[in-house]
Amino acid sequence: MHDTDPGLAPLPEGDASETPEAPGPAAADTSFSALRDDVAALVEDARTYAEAEIAFQKTRAGLAGRHGARALVLLVLALVLLHIALIALAVGAVIALAPLVTIWGAIAIVVGVLLLGVVLLVASARKDGRLLGAMFGSGETQ
Repeated sequence: MHDTDPGLAPLPEGDASETPEAPGPAAADTSFSALRDDVAALVEDARTYAEAEIAFQKTRAGLAGRHGARALVLLVLALVLLHIALIALAVGAVIALAPLVTIWGAIAIVVGVLLLGVVLLVASARKDGRLLGAMFGSGETQ
């Protein structure tokens, strides 16, 4: 069988007493200094990569923070406008119903419908809350 490892040199077939000379200390120092240079270059490359990655993540976090804050402000403004629109709708409904039933009747109808909506929304929220509680609860039944 032949040795196929490219790193091994074949032994000479001549006299067994003639062995090749071992590399001297200068050759060993050269190979270790080359290895040391390669490791130093690898460490420097890893440091450069880590610094670039940290800078990228800082930039990304800054952009996400700015856009997230802007989105939150816009959402709050949208909710304020929705609130104003619902108030206008309620006032308009009272004004529209006043000629049909007295002003107090119109107020009672509008407030009653709004309270009914609140009750329905709270009941739906409680149902979802109970479902979440059952999903993440300790598993004990009451």
